[in-house]
Amino acid sequence: MNYIYENHKIYVKDSNDQVIVLATFPFIDEHTVVVDHTYVDPSLRGQGIASQLMHEVYQHVKKLGYKAVATCPYAVVWFKKHKELNDIIDEDLQSHLAPECQI
Repeated sequence: MNYIYENHKIYVKDSNDQVIVLATFPFIDEHTVVVDHTYVDPSLRGQGIASQLMHEVYQHVKKLGYKAVATCPYAVVWFKKHKELNDIIDEDLQSHLAPECQI
């Protein structure tokens, strides 16, 4: 995948210039981003693309030195499954989110 990195999003476009993979993570304060949306085109689902995308998000956020919280349902489940990568999670802030967002 040819990931494109822009302000607070990572995405992939197909040959028709359509976004087929996307994650967004805007700031919620000057040191913390919220992973609030992930998308994988239906034609690519079931191939592990969303997990690869979340690994990209994790590496990017960590490289920039930010902390993160997750509100996107997929991102919440992904962080639950990848506890070893929760070093970027702002656990205090995450714990104040809705119960369905608890990691």
